Amino acid sequence: MARWPDPREAILERGTFLDDGENQLQKLEERILKALELIKQSQAEKLALRQDLEKLRAECRERAKVIDAHTQELVVLRREREEVRTRVERLLQQIDALTTPESSG
Repeated sequence: MARWPDPREAILERGTFLDDGENQLQKLEERILKALELIKQSQAEKLALRQDLEKLRAECRERAKVIDAHTQELVVLRREREEVRTRVERLLQQIDALTTPESSG
């Protein structure tokens, strides 16, 4: 004769199924929370990196200004050196002309 399932067994099976579903849901929730924490951490790191990058860019701009100033100063000093060299050569030529006995004598 066909036997009807015992309602207590069906309730137990459903309870086990529900327990498994709750476990799965809890595990899923934990994974989502971990993912959210990773996202928050990544966003904080990204913000810190952007701030560091901006500081480095500002520092780079300042150093570029210093390099430009030094380059301009170097150009001026080289020009002055050439002017001094030219003046010294003229003075040496004048001294040579004064100290060299005239050969027309």
